[in-house]
Amino acid sequence: MNYATTTREGYRQYKSNPLICAKCPSLSQCTESKHHQKLIQRHIWESYVEEAEHLRHAYDIKQIYAKRKETIERVFADAMDNLKRS
Repeated sequence: MNYATTTREGYRQYKSNPLICAKCPSLSQCTESKHHQKLIQRHIWESYVEEAEHLRHAYDIKQIYAKRKETIERVFADAMDNLKRS
C-alpha cells in the first residue's frame, strides 16, 4: 500500500497498485472495486489510540487506574454532584 493523501478530516489514505491487484488470485477477498484497487483510511491519531488501548490492559496501568478512581475521579464526581444540587 502506498500513501496517497491526507483528507481535511485528518484521515491518511493508502491505495494499492491496481496493476498488481488485477493479477492477484485473492482480489475478490480483498476488494470489490471495479478499478482493482484497495483503499485504506486511518486517522492520523489512530496509532496513539491503539497504543492507549493496549496500555489500558497492562497490569501496572490497571493498578494505577484503580487508585485514580478512588481519588481523582471521586473529586470530579463530588464536584458534579454539588453542581446539580445548586
